[in-house]
Amino acid sequence: MEIIYLESLVKDLKKIKDKKLLNNLAKVFLNLEETDDLFGISSVKKMSGHPEAYRIRIGDYRLGFYYSDKKIEIARFLKRNDIYKVFP
Repeated sequence: MEIIYLESLVKDLKKIKDKKLLNNLAKVFLNLEETDDLFGISSVKKMSGHPEAYRIRIGDYRLGFYYSDKKIEIARFLKRNDIYKVFP
């Protein structure tokens, strides 16, 4: 699958210091690249009210992304209580 990393994601990642969390996130990125079926990944949830917005839970953090036509645009990676204020 084609993955596009948005600038907002890069800014979010620069703020994270937890190495274990970043390793888990790297594994999720690999899973997204290798999968042909997005819904084969168990932690993917569709965001209600937004037809192309999805999230993946990683501990207390959420990875927000858009999915359409076999293309994933990863937009945000924030704590659970912050991501829903800015994504989608």
